[in-house]
Amino acid sequence: MKFLALTTMAATASAFTPASMDARAITSLSAEVSRQSFLGQAALVAGSLVSFPMAGSAAKYGSFGAGSPLVIEAKDAEIDSDVLASEPVQKALKKVKGYKDAVGEIKQALVADSQTNIKPYIIKKLDFAGLRDDLYAINAALEEDSQRGTDRLVRVIIQDITELDIANNLKEGVARSPRRLEIMNGKLEKLDKAFSDYLAFAN
Repeated sequence: MKFLALTTMAATASAFTPASMDARAITSLSAEVSRQSFLGQAALVAGSLVSFPMAGSAAKYGSFGAGSPLVIEAKDAEIDSDVLASEPVQKALKKVKGYKDAVGEIKQALVADSQTNIKPYIIKKLDFAGLRDDLYAINAALEEDSQRGTDRLVRVIIQDITELDIANNLKEGVARSPRRLEIMNGKLEKLDKAFSDYLAFAN
């Protein structure tokens, strides 16, 4: 019996030997390495998405845009005529039409001088805060499903203005290249279309 008890105690003690603890430590370390590997891969994926922000969305509106079964087009939109006729919405509509006109003015300014700095136009006539408020004020006249169509356009507009502002930046003393000018004009064309598509929801 004493021999059996000693054997049992020895077996129990072996569970807490350094070798056993090393095995648990190795398992824990392996799990941590796997976690770090996963996080590293996730960071790479996120980085790739940031590197190519909405590459074709301004024209096609991506998976959330035109052609998506979840998005209602302007011709199918349901609108509350009373809300649309309200003073705040009519005021917002007038301002959004002004934003579209401002895009045309910037295009003309670049035609007149391909090196012109358009940042003052963007700051004065395409102010983010006011523009976003006006776009969402018009959204209030649309029923919820129809707002999916305008929501995608709001994202496109904000994205293209941001990218236009970035493309406008130049180092001092460096002329704007034909390629950069082409990119800027492309953004302006997409903005003009996005504003037109948005206004179509309120017609």
